This record gives sequence, structure tokens and C-alpha cells, in this order.
Amino acid sequence: MLQKLFGFDPAHHKVRTEIYAGITTFLTMAYILAVNPGIFSALEPLGLPTGAVFTATVLASVVGSLAMALYAKKPFGLAPGMGINAFFVFTVCLGMGYSWQFALTAVFIEGILFILLSLFKVRELIANTIPAGMKSAIGGGIGLFIAFIGLQNCGIIIADKSTQVTLANFDTPSIHLALIGLVICGLLVVRNIKGGLLWGILLTALVGIPMGVTHWDSLFSAPPSLEPVFLQFEWSHIFSPDMFIVVLTFLFVDMFDTIGTVIAVSLKADMVDKDGRVDGVGRMLMADAVATTAGACLGASTTTTYVESAAGVAVGGRTGLTAFVVAVCFVLALFLGPLFLAIPSAATGPALVIVGVMMCTNTTGVDWDDYTEAIPAFVTILLMPLSYSISDGIMLGIIMYVLMKTGSGMKGIRQISPTVWVLFVIFVLRYIQKSL
Repeated sequence: MLQKLFGFDPAHHKVRTEIYAGITTFLTMAYILAVNPGIFSALEPLGLPTGAVFTATVLASVVGSLAMALYAKKPFGLAPGMGINAFFVFTVCLGMGYSWQFALTAVFIEGILFILLSLFKVRELIANTIPAGMKSAIGGGIGLFIAFIGLQNCGIIIADKSTQVTLANFDTPSIHLALIGLVICGLLVVRNIKGGLLWGILLTALVGIPMGVTHWDSLFSAPPSLEPVFLQFEWSHIFSPDMFIVVLTFLFVDMFDTIGTVIAVSLKADMVDKDGRVDGVGRMLMADAVATTAGACLGASTTTTYVESAAGVAVGGRTGLTAFVVAVCFVLALFLGPLFLAIPSAATGPALVIVGVMMCTNTTGVDWDDYTEAIPAFVTILLMPLSYSISDGIMLGIIMYVLMKTGSGMKGIRQISPTVWVLFVIFVLRYIQKSL
């Protein structure tokens, strides 16, 4: 039964491990339950109820994770994506002056395009033709990115006017707890404790109770109504130039964020063949496309595969059962939101740092002695955390890859596949368009 539903093989997988992995992934991405409604609260004066956004966020996460569990049978959690939600609110609605219904329509159109691209295996082709060294670099870049997110979430790294970012003063209980959590999670992993990251998060949260960092006011809460945002589309501007630009932006960011996440986490989980091709990548990308389309209908911004899934993979999650547990946790969050949101970022952030360490081991696949490989790989690794964007890291890395290979002579030019040439042209045009 489990094998048919989730690709679970009793000879190679354990139910307990998959459950640990699912809960771990959920806890590391549960911040979206608070952050997404917080970002969208800026649109409340425009008639978008924040409570409805919470419900839409949860249900989009459930649908996406179930699609990944039952169709792709892979251990990835999905939810409305960070970064792209800010573009939705602050650029499309508050900057360009369009309604949130217009933006939801753009997300829906993007989802339909994703489904078509997945049906014709365009996304799969792109994922499989990214050079092997670049795939390894993507894993390392995402490792740094996810560790950076963890350090930011728990307040250890903060903004600075002079240097952009800096180390915080260790003068608050939440930062003390985060440092304690980093040691707890690290030692549990060093000691090879089963489900170490999950236990690390929970133990850190418990330590935070007497420190006054972990607290909650109630256990249960009724979910707000979805009605104000359900199927709220606006079709009057679908052929406008602005709609084209918005859809294209959603498309690029979501496509390469997802491809990068799928490649990096699959490499870490050893879900690749001898040629470095990701096992079942077509089904994973289709599940992501369906999640985006369904999420738009529910009233959520672009739903995407979460890089925090690496935390569950690090615990041992390898099948769709992990993603199913993530979906179940989101269902529970509809009614137990106060309980899940009581786990502070100081408890989940350290786990993401440890996951970053694990992801960085992928960089051993880069040929650092060949500078036509090493320079593009380094650009990819460096720019993901610094630009706060997986997609920009991949796109600029591919551009540098083509330039380095081309500049090295005919031998290097012959190593560039036709698909990579096409991506190079598209990416260059995209950055030209952004600069205009």
C-alpha cells in the first residue's frame, strides 16, 4: 500500500524515519504560516483579508505537498514561496498599482504555462542539461543560502547600513537560545542520533520556555474563511504588456528556484543516476506546476518546492511519505496554528545552518582545477546567498559558464550543449530587459 502510494520500499525505507523527516521539514518551513500573511497584510487596505491569506497559505501547502507525495512520490514540501510573494505585494500591487486579483491571475497563468512546459518536458530538459559541475555548485550555493536564511531568522545575522549585513550583539535571550540550539543540533548530528535535527528543534524550543523565548497564548484556533480570495481572478488585463512582464517574472523565478532546489536536494539524497540526471524530475516539476495553479485558485501567491526540504532529507526522508507527513502537519496547522507558531525561529534557524553544512558537501563535484568550471561554479555559489535568489545564482552562473567555455577555445565551445546556448541567450535578454 505504502509503496503504491508513496514509492515507499520496506526493504530500504523506514516509516519512522519518513515521519521524522516530514515533521522536520514542516517545522523548518512553518515560518511561512506567519510570514506570508504578514507580507500580505500590506494589501489589507485594498480589500485582501489577512486571515484569508493564512488559510490560503495552508491549503496551497497541503495541495502542493500532496501532489509531490502521491504523484512524484518524493520527499519535498511545498508552500507559497518567499521572495516571489514580496514581488506580488510590493511590486505588482503597491508599485505598479494593480489589484491583488490581477496578480493572482498572473500566478494562475504562470501555473498553466508551467504545466504545459512540464507536459512537453521543457523543464525536465533544462534540469537534465545543466552541466554536472554547475549542478554540484547549485547544491553548495543553496547550502550557503539556507544557512544564511537560518542565521537571519534567528537574529544572529542582521542588517547594517555600512556593510549591508553584520553579526548581531549577543545580548538577547533569543540569540542566546539560537546559539544553544546550534550546539544541540550539531552535537545530535555528530552523535548520529536518529532524527537529530527534529529533536534538536524540539529540545531547543523547550529550553526556550524558561528563557522566555518560547511561549504561546492558546492551543486551538478556527481557520479564517477562504471565501474572500477563492477564485478571485481579474481577466480584463490579461493581454496587456504589464501582464506579460509580471507572468514572465513569476515564471523565471519559480522555474529556476524549483529546478535548483530539486537538483540540489536530489543530489544530497542520492536520487540521481550515473549520468547525474535527477530521478523522477519530470513528475516533481509537474507536481510543482499543479501546486502553483491550484494555489492561485485558492488565493495564494506562487507555490513552490521549498529548499527547507533539505532538512527532511538530512534526517533520512526519501519517499513521498515524507511529503505526505508535511501535508498532514499543514492540515493540523489550520487548527493548531498557535502551537506550531510557538516554536521560535531561534529553534529552527540552527537546524537550517546544519543543513547548510550538509548541502555544501556537494561542492566536491566541482572540478576546481579547471577554471572554466570553477569560475561559473563559484559565481553560482556566491550569488545565491548574496542576491538572496536561487534563480539569479543559476542564471548568472550559466551566463558565466558559456562565457568562460567560449573564451577558452574550440574545446570549451564543444562542451556547451544546444540547450545551454538557448538558456544563455534567454538569460542575457532577461537581464537586459531588467536594466531598461
